[in-house]
Amino acid sequence: MVTEARVPDRLPAGLLSNPEMITACRRRDFATVFRLLKLAGIYPSLIARACDMTPSRVGEVMAGKPKIEKIDLIERIADGLHIPGHMLGLASREWEQEVPVPRTRQRPIEPSISGQGLSAPIDPDFFVSHLRGLMPGHYKAANLLGSRHALDAVTRHVQLLDRLQQNVGGRARDELLTIGARTAEFLGWLNQDLGDFDQALYWSDRAMEWAQETGDDVMAAYVLFRKSNQATAQRNTQKAVSLARAAQRSAGATLRIRALAAQQEAQGHALMGNLRFAETKFDEAHELAAEPDDSHADDALDLAYCTPTYIEMQRANCLIELGDPRTAVGMFEAELRILPPIYRNDQGVYLSRLARAYAASGKPEQAAAAADRALSIAIDTESARTMTELSAADKALQRWSTVTEVATFTGRLKLMSGTTSSRPATS
Repeated sequence: MVTEARVPDRLPAGLLSNPEMITACRRRDFATVFRLLKLAGIYPSLIARACDMTPSRVGEVMAGKPKIEKIDLIERIADGLHIPGHMLGLASREWEQEVPVPRTRQRPIEPSISGQGLSAPIDPDFFVSHLRGLMPGHYKAANLLGSRHALDAVTRHVQLLDRLQQNVGGRARDELLTIGARTAEFLGWLNQDLGDFDQALYWSDRAMEWAQETGDDVMAAYVLFRKSNQATAQRNTQKAVSLARAAQRSAGATLRIRALAAQQEAQGHALMGNLRFAETKFDEAHELAAEPDDSHADDALDLAYCTPTYIEMQRANCLIELGDPRTAVGMFEAELRILPPIYRNDQGVYLSRLARAYAASGKPEQAAAAADRALSIAIDTESARTMTELSAADKALQRWSTVTEVATFTGRLKLMSGTTSSRPATS
């Protein structure tokens, strides 16, 4: 269900760039504008409150009754719904200066070659302590609200840290690189979740470089697991398996890292169609994740998500690949019930996979309901992972395109993707 709380501070870029929305705004066709907003989860009662209109008036507009022509009401609609003024033939609104410009795909950020740009040096020990204190909050923000909420701050922290480490030596530099490896790895994950694999790979490589410089075996093992995860996301199965095995062999692999790497190896085997090897590694990963692990007490490296629930979610997804979607449905439903609410970003991914499992099991209505919930989360979190999974669910639902629930979901997905295709491009 979509919660009717308030209009978001900015409408999704896909909605504002949708050709139908652009045409409707240019013509001041508010019946179509309101209909498209409703598809995006902004319902008539919320439109009415935001624009200081009565719900009945909004209903009349949507039904095509008297057109809205008064300029003061058009301005209220622009301001209440955060529609840029130029789209409605108005002057730029005051609030537009505060709206972040949608980010374009960037080239990997090159570190500075010296620290001379710093106007006032920061004490390295203080900065390391400060950054360690910030990292748990960044993890929570990305898990609950989406990677975009942590990306800019973490990027700035890594850039500053990189400049600092070039002008100090000894223990101070080692401390900077130790926290730097953790921060750079997390920055790689944020970019991966948002669909930018160039940046993800770049920062994972920097994390590995810094971990090796300081002899941080735990971090090196974790980065090997993460690079295996990136290979799986790009369907490079042989590389995924070999990197996962390297992580498990690593001297720094704790119980949690071994569990993560074992399930990553299992995913590689599943993608290659090897059920026996996949199940064996998933069982191993589950046992390791269930063990208490007192070896890790570093809040700057988040391993809390590695639980038996996490392992079973990955196993369920692979069962779809291996032709057992009905079992996958039961596993997804059971594990979603106990998934901690902080992992809302991941919930969108898991609901998308549940939708695909329902579709493969011949249950289109249930699939559409799960997919619609996932899409609502993806609109908030901007997760490319979730949108890619929804693309797969949409493809699995194509043969039921005439089912009402499926058609409604497909319409919303098409609107949010900002393309003429009903499926967004995968990373």
